[in-house]
Amino acid sequence: MNKKSALFTVFLVVLIDLMGFGIVLPLLPFYASEFQASAVTIGLLYSVYSLAQLVFSPFWGSLSDRFGRRPIMLLSTLGSALSYVLFALSHSLALLLVSRVLAGIMGGNISTAQAYVADVTTHEERTKGMGLIGAAFGIGFVIGPAISAVLIHSSVADFFHMGQNKYAVPGFFAAFLSTVSFFLVLTRLPETVKLSQSSDAERIVRAGIFTRKFWRSLSKKNKDSVLTALLISLLLISVGHSALYSAFPLFCSRQLGLTTENVGILFAIMGLIAVFIQGGLIRMLEKTFGERKLFVAGSLLMALGLALIPLARNIQTLSLYLAVLAVGGSLNGPTLNSLISKHSQPSGIGALMGTAQGLSALGRVIGPTWGGILFGIGFRLPFMITALVVFTTVWVGLSLRD
Repeated sequence: MNKKSALFTVFLVVLIDLMGFGIVLPLLPFYASEFQASAVTIGLLYSVYSLAQLVFSPFWGSLSDRFGRRPIMLLSTLGSALSYVLFALSHSLALLLVSRVLAGIMGGNISTAQAYVADVTTHEERTKGMGLIGAAFGIGFVIGPAISAVLIHSSVADFFHMGQNKYAVPGFFAAFLSTVSFFLVLTRLPETVKLSQSSDAERIVRAGIFTRKFWRSLSKKNKDSVLTALLISLLLISVGHSALYSAFPLFCSRQLGLTTENVGILFAIMGLIAVFIQGGLIRMLEKTFGERKLFVAGSLLMALGLALIPLARNIQTLSLYLAVLAVGGSLNGPTLNSLISKHSQPSGIGALMGTAQGLSALGRVIGPTWGGILFGIGFRLPFMITALVVFTTVWVGLSLRD
């Protein structure tokens, strides 16, 4: 097996999958509003996706250990394609909800792709290999919303004879992308489970938050107060990021009168900033300032950006405030994960990062509903209160030692 070719194929599969996710992400609040969905309901549409993914990712991971990576990735990509078809054909809020639940259930592709990378890389190569997954995330979140902004134009829907449903074209295009992923896995990706050494290989820990193993693991870490504070910070920052999914598009639409195209472009700008910083700049900054200072600066900027968003009066100032938030999030995310990893023995780093992933996923479940509930009370609240929540992580950073 050609290792470079396999890793590149995994990168393409994840990239294409994340492009599909990025296409749907900015459209969901507008689509749900067509069915008179409240802000809380829109938040739930995001949360059920993350919840289903949180429940089923450990299940798919275990199956991939037993039956192989390829079958699970094939099933996942095919299921994702079906969920996007349901999204495109939704004629009610209930069907839209079903499409998001199915997308979450079939969202085991990322964790299986990470396991695939672990199978084909040595310990020394693993960080670089996992970096490919992170790069695919960033690029997908740039390209996806940009494509969404183009496809949502009514002229595109008219060209494809989609009638009044302008959300059908993006949905079908996302389904097409998942189908491309399916055929990439089918034709270009060899199986690795037999090649991996189960006794020595560093596995992605898949103990879900609904298992005793996860909470036992977390309780053991309570003895290290600094680590506990870092893990709580990870949860809070994850809530801060994901609260934007529901509240931000609603703010753009209802307070500033922006269109779905505008929101797609704004999400793409955030992704572009993340790619620029996390793709290389952060390494230079870390050498100059250190992880602790970057984490503190990132949390400050993220909290400031969140607090400024409801003060925006036009798309120009909103873009500036969003850029501040995106820079902050691009700095505090990677540095926080690095700080967490350094509070573990080498033999336990997999378990620790598995715990961190579980808490981050829990934040993605809580955040969108949190944002929707607060937006329903007042349009400033999801940004102001979430800014205060994120700001508490600054204190954690200041308490750390270099």
